[in-house]
Amino acid sequence: MLAGCLAVAALAGCTGAPPDPDRPRPGQVDVGDPYVPGHGNGGYDVAAYRLRVRYDPADDRLTGHATVTATADAVLSRFNLDLAGLTVTAVRVDGTPARHARDGRELVVTPARGLARGARFAVDVEYAGVPTPVESELGVGGFLATPDGAVALGQPDSAATWFPVNDHPSDKATYDVEVTVPDGLAALSNGVPAGRSSSGGWTTWRWAERAPMASYLCTLVIGDYRVTTSTHAGKPMVTAVAVGLPADGPAATSIARTGEIADFLADRFGPYPFDSYGGIALADGRISYALETQSRPVYGPGFFLAGPNTEVVAHELAHQWFGDSVSLDRWGDIWLNEGFATYAEWLWTEHGGGRTAQRTFELRHAATDWSRPSVDPGRADMFGAAVYQRGALAVHALRRTVGDEVFFRTLRTWTAERRGGNATTADFVALAERVSGRRLGAFFDAWLVGGTAPAPP
Repeated sequence: MLAGCLAVAALAGCTGAPPDPDRPRPGQVDVGDPYVPGHGNGGYDVAAYRLRVRYDPADDRLTGHATVTATADAVLSRFNLDLAGLTVTAVRVDGTPARHARDGRELVVTPARGLARGARFAVDVEYAGVPTPVESELGVGGFLATPDGAVALGQPDSAATWFPVNDHPSDKATYDVEVTVPDGLAALSNGVPAGRSSSGGWTTWRWAERAPMASYLCTLVIGDYRVTTSTHAGKPMVTAVAVGLPADGPAATSIARTGEIADFLADRFGPYPFDSYGGIALADGRISYALETQSRPVYGPGFFLAGPNTEVVAHELAHQWFGDSVSLDRWGDIWLNEGFATYAEWLWTEHGGGRTAQRTFELRHAATDWSRPSVDPGRADMFGAAVYQRGALAVHALRRTVGDEVFFRTLRTWTAERRGGNATTADFVALAERVSGRRLGAFFDAWLVGGTAPAPP
């Protein structure tokens, strides 16, 4: 059908595909992603963020100094960063003061001298204020004050509520995060712990994520937590459980199995892609979701009300490969994240002696609304069953179609070749065809966007 050819197989089974009209143009104040209008900016590519923030829970005030290192993709007389609801007091470009103005959630920067195409430059932004949370289809997110601190979390909206950023997953970068909080509070972020120091009643926690990371995956969790630091497979493992949760309760016992579950997934997906492991269990019931924040997923308390839940840990850890290491180029392909993470739950459940992946496939196949597509589901349905469950159905159907050896070789090739980058559905279709030696455009069209139930393979 036409929709399938346009959405899925344009680079695999169809010919004459035109240039992508949605790619950002030089200087464009938006990456052109209809799922997140106004997010991201064209004209430059960010290489690194250095964030130095100070937060006082007594008045919810955040002060920050962000250094954004980037390369100009075009001649730039000015450029934009995404920043929502905070007051900017100074901006410098390569050490020279620059003019700045606000336009909604955009910070418009005009350097003293234009930037040549290919020039590497650094932007320093000093800012402060009381951050405000945001609402999305996933739930409350952004920078959210809690009774004992704060949490910065959310998808697709989060990063711009607490630092200036090119806020779209197509522009990944490395991160150094320094967080200063009152003594006695933990301040957790992504990546490898880089030490901490105390002075005058305040403690600075430092974190370094050297693998490229999409902005929505950057997190900040501040509060009263039991923090455990160890090593796993030669890498640091940092887990944290809110003191409002039992020390030996279901949340703590579930994320304690992070290393074991990551090893299980590595056997199927390829080597774990980051330099650290971990997880954070929140006690704040306003966070009704778990999120695959890179190297250190964050879990809302609702997942553990009925007891231990290692399936959600498997889901978020699977995202470390599918979504974090290999990230979306556009939000309309979110099934590439959620379909594979959901399938990882099926595999983990089967591994633990529960229902087999095949039986889960049969039950889900019978219950699926096939009128709703996995690819380009629309913003309102980007976290819907078609993305998660129908996406997982397509993954298992591929396994049944090409066989286990080819299937798992496809997954390991995907995570190896695309490590640290971005990809589309068409990229995955092309890779599956290359590894299997089969034309699969019609297969993916049926399983991901077709309007009627395909026959199980």
